Amino acid sequence: MKGREIHLASRPLGWPSEDDFRLAEVVVAEPRAGELLVRNQVMSVDPYMRGRMNEIPSYVPPFEIGRPLEGGAVGTVIESGSALFAAGDVVLHQAGWREYAVVPEDAATRVDPGLAPPSAYLGVLGMPGLTAYAGILEVAALQPGETVFVSAAAGAVGSAAGQIARLKGAGRVVGSAGSPEKVAYLSSIGFDAGFDYHDGALRRSLRTAAPDGIDVYFDNVGGRHLEVAIGAMHPHGRIAMCGAISMYNADESPAAPRNLALCMGKRLTLRGFLAGDFADLRDRFVAEAAEWLNGGELHYRETFAEGLDAAPRAFLDMMRGRNLGKMLVRL
Repeated sequence: MKGREIHLASRPLGWPSEDDFRLAEVVVAEPRAGELLVRNQVMSVDPYMRGRMNEIPSYVPPFEIGRPLEGGAVGTVIESGSALFAAGDVVLHQAGWREYAVVPEDAATRVDPGLAPPSAYLGVLGMPGLTAYAGILEVAALQPGETVFVSAAAGAVGSAAGQIARLKGAGRVVGSAGSPEKVAYLSSIGFDAGFDYHDGALRRSLRTAAPDGIDVYFDNVGGRHLEVAIGAMHPHGRIAMCGAISMYNADESPAAPRNLALCMGKRLTLRGFLAGDFADLRDRFVAEAAEWLNGGELHYRETFAEGLDAAPRAFLDMMRGRNLGKMLVRL
């Protein structure tokens, strides 16, 4: 049996292009004992993947030239060499960017398509949702009544972070987004205020949205957003540093934030984190988030590209903010 994969053709300098990817047809291996052959249904494209395209030390190895990229995917087991899984099981794993994947049994997680659509396990019930949950509750240690600012708030992580903050008792939740449509979406899912960061001065926009300042900043953007948030923080405020998408494709180091000295006088906490740091929270998170979903208290949006050959373009569109909610590729 043959299947198609997306390989990394070259390492991008600055912004990636479709020329940095290559569609390849390969022979699909037979699963051995302890392995599953999975037909992928949906795959994820995520900002962290840009860092893995660079050959630099990081918390995960870089993608290899001439080899398939990797990332979250959900699919159906079509052949099992494992006593733990059967043909027909729907599983979550990290061998995306391909139509068929041979997955070790210990790298697959069975998901319940009756609880939510399979795609939700790549978004609101998956790594983005867990990132938001852990970032708000564990890293930022949200307290009831506090004011929360979320950047890139219309994305998969940001929209979940803002809603979880509201559900856990935040007094005010505000967010930045990249278009009027996205700002309207924030209002529809319970944000108290939102603004388009393309409109006017970022500092003024945040002051209008949160005139009394902020206690928690969930940072997906870095750069100028982080600088402005530091300026607006109350003493003993906490910043959950999830991502810095404004800098991922930069050719040189950004100037901001230029006001880090304020962190001392304000006694701020800035903490970077990864979703994998909080894997022990996954079962609790999924149970609580599923209850919120079923009760109509937690909302999510998905943007789909169709077909494996559309994956590079979907990745580039996601990096440029052309998605609303989670960007996914239906295979």
